[in-house]
Parts: sequence; structure tokens; C-alpha cells
Amino acid sequence: MRRVAVITGPTATGKTALGVRLAKLLGGEVVSADSMQVYKYMDIGTAKPTPEETQGVPHHMIDVASPFEAYSVSLYVLNAARVCEDILERGKLPIIVGGTGLYIESLISGRDFAARPEDSALREELSEKYDRLGGEAMLSELSKLDPARASKLHPNDKKRIVRALEIARCGGSISDHDEETKRLPPRFDARYIITDFESRADLYERIDRRVDLMLERGLVSEVEGLLRMGLTPAHTAMQAIGYKEICAALRGECGMEEAVESVKRESRRYAKRQISWCKRYPDPLKICFNKTPDFEKAVALSTEFLI
Repeated sequence: MRRVAVITGPTATGKTALGVRLAKLLGGEVVSADSMQVYKYMDIGTAKPTPEETQGVPHHMIDVASPFEAYSVSLYVLNAARVCEDILERGKLPIIVGGTGLYIESLISGRDFAARPEDSALREELSEKYDRLGGEAMLSELSKLDPARASKLHPNDKKRIVRALEIARCGGSISDHDEETKRLPPRFDARYIITDFESRADLYERIDRRVDLMLERGLVSEVEGLLRMGLTPAHTAMQAIGYKEICAALRGECGMEEAVESVKRESRRYAKRQISWCKRYPDPLKICFNKTPDFEKAVALSTEFLI
């Protein structure tokens, strides 16, 4: 089976820098696994790597979607799998780098999606119907088509209700579909590297500093530009951490200082969720830094692990 490397872990733990170093050393190319770096015009708040940071290493799955688009995991898997296949065919190593666990798991697992990206018209129809009729009515409709799935959902969970109805309308059951995909062989032979810090306090301090740096680099101006483009808090892209809080401050819903503290708090909470997600990866190499990242040591350990 074709080998890929995965570098993941909580935010602000040096994943990008390690990925670039390994790509240069091992003849690889980076495939981003970040659900917000897919969006154009959202550079600062997503910590999108700069040309200086990429050091000439090709980076894929970045700036591939309009911020007006509701990008999905199914679309990511469809495109990222093609990118990885192309990299492998050229004799290079795909290095999947990012902290969006669902994207990584879905890409590696070989999971297929019963409702393909081309079913967007149906998705939009069901989304509009949910807005018009409400969650109770849509959940009632789902219970007739997929009662097992409907029993697990709350009427306010629009995204999952629409998704389940979309699959049911295509002649399937998301419950059966999930069981079937669990039995599929993996798409790639993945080697997982998890970056983290030995101390939670050090990680959280690094996250806070990163948010401060984003503000210095112009995060507020970036959000203002997106609002001028016509984006609203309802758009998926604007619901990202850093964007929704600053947007709320710009709309007068809270003070800017309060918004910044909220960004830091939500970023720390997100890091906790990422750490929990990483526990499901099989036989990973875990690299825990002390105070600051030691990339020389990390590269040595990773190279030995991957070769």
C-alpha cells in the first residue's frame, strides 16, 4: 500500500515548520489538512504558511475555495486524494499536515461519501427547506427514511439532519453507510507524527502569543475586508475561530478586547479537542517539545520513524 506521512496535533505546535523540513529532506510535498486554510483571502487568522515559511516546498489544498462556499469533508477527500495520488505517481512522499482530524481520518480511511459534491443542488434544497419548515419537521421526515439516525439527532442540528436526508434521498441510510465505510480498507498506509508540548501551560502560552501575533499582522483588517466582500456571520468561513469573534466586535456585539480574549479561549479549547482526537491514531510518533520546538531533534526522530 502507498505510504503517506501525517503530521498533526494541537494548534501552534510547529506542524507546518516540521512538514517543510521533512519535505525538503525526504523529497515530499505538503498536503494541507486544515478546514479553514482551504479558503481564499483568509490568511492571517488561519495561520496560512507564507512563501518564506514554505521555502519552495509545494503546498496543496490551500486557497482552493471561495469563502462564500460551504466547503465539506467530502469535497476535501475527493480533491486531496487526487493530490496524494499524483504526488505518489511522481515518486514523491505526500506529507499531510494539519489539525482537522475529521479531514485526516476521512482521507486516510478510504471512506467514500454516498452523497457526492455534485449533489449540491439537493443539499441547498434541503437546507432551504430546513430554514423554512424548522428542525422538528425535517427530523420527522428523516425518521421515516432513517429512523436509527433520526433518533440520535437534535432538531437544532441542521448540518447533520440535512446530511442524513441528503443520503437518504440518494437511496441510502447514513447508519448503513457508516457501518459499510468502517469495513473499507485504508486508502493509504499512513505514518502518524503528533506534535505537542510537555506542559499544557507552555502550549496555552504559545497559543496566546500566536493570537497576539495575528492581531499585529492585521487580523482585524483581514476580517474587515471579508465583510466588505459581502461575507456575513452565516457563511461557514466566517464561523472559524478568530473570524467570528472579531466579526462580532466589528458589528458592535462586544468590545474588541473581549473578542480577543474569546479568540484565545476558543483556540485553547480547540487544542484540547485536537489532543483528544489524536488519541485515535494508531502507533504514532509523539514529539513533545519543552518550552520551544526543537526541530533538529524532531526531524531526526521523524526521519527515523518514516524511513
